[in-house]
Amino acid sequence: MLTTAVATIFVFGLLVLVHELGHFFTAKMVGMRVDEFAIGFGPKVISYKYGETLYSWRIIPLGGFNKIAGMDPEEEQDEQSFNAKSIPARMLVIVAGSAMNFVLPIVLFLTIFLNSGIDSPTNQPIIGNVFADKPAAQAGLVVDDRIVAVNDTEIVSWQQFVSIVQVNPNNKLTLRYEHQGKMQTTIVTPEYDEKANRGIIGIMPKLEKYHPGVVEAIGLSFKQTYMVASSMVVGIGQMITGKAAAEVAGPIGVAQMAGEVAQLGLMPLLQFAAFLSINLGLINLLPVPVLDGGHLVTLAIEGLRGKPLNKKHLQFVQMIGFALLMLLFLVATFKDIARLKLF
Repeated sequence: MLTTAVATIFVFGLLVLVHELGHFFTAKMVGMRVDEFAIGFGPKVISYKYGETLYSWRIIPLGGFNKIAGMDPEEEQDEQSFNAKSIPARMLVIVAGSAMNFVLPIVLFLTIFLNSGIDSPTNQPIIGNVFADKPAAQAGLVVDDRIVAVNDTEIVSWQQFVSIVQVNPNNKLTLRYEHQGKMQTTIVTPEYDEKANRGIIGIMPKLEKYHPGVVEAIGLSFKQTYMVASSMVVGIGQMITGKAAAEVAGPIGVAQMAGEVAQLGLMPLLQFAAFLSINLGLINLLPVPVLDGGHLVTLAIEGLRGKPLNKKHLQFVQMIGFALLMLLFLVATFKDIARLKLF
């Protein structure tokens, strides 16, 4: 329970802090006044005013906010107000939060690569993992067994072995393999995988630990962030179009996952935070009122019209967006509770 609480506070606190710092620094850069920069919600625990900004730590450490002067049109406006700045300046401030959610994973992946290295599959025909109830397990193969031959064909690489398995679904294969220094023989029948359209026996190759240099690790961090973001974009698109089930998790679900991952160690928790940060950045850029993406659309429309949107119309649209987010929150929370199987 304590691990879950600490992990949740760490992950949520890190993601929100980085996101809000993006808004904060760009607001300062373009000359906007930030009245308050807060970590957490609720009553203030500690606060300190430096210059024109009040910095505060609040009692509920699951979030945070920037209070940028003049973001609410009803507030008194001056030359340092949000709405007094140019549209490009305002867009920069809005998009900076999500942009920082893509910068954070690069830093986290870099930390992981430099500290833990990278597990890369070896091309040697050595089994690294065996899935239960699959043909390989049923045939008696275990981790660290080395495949020597298939049907009298000598095997010299993992790729060669996989190629033979893939083209032989439902065909019996005689395997000769080395187990703890002794040669043994077994028969395995690859099962047909409809998704992959090939034969499988349920094994994975042995992994080798590789430690990249700093320059290579930086490049790999950018690549990993891009690959994860691209995969998530495809997934979100499929959920919106109905091609994939809308699997969503709310704060309870994320907290539960954070606790489970934290038990595996710090590096897995950092990886989880990286994935969550990318997800947060993408979701925030969706053109939904109340989200950063919705604000960007509003500013783009204002730029095309040459004047701000009608206040009543804007408030109405934002209320719809807020209602949609609350509905999504309730659905996600309901699913989270259902997964806990409390009833």
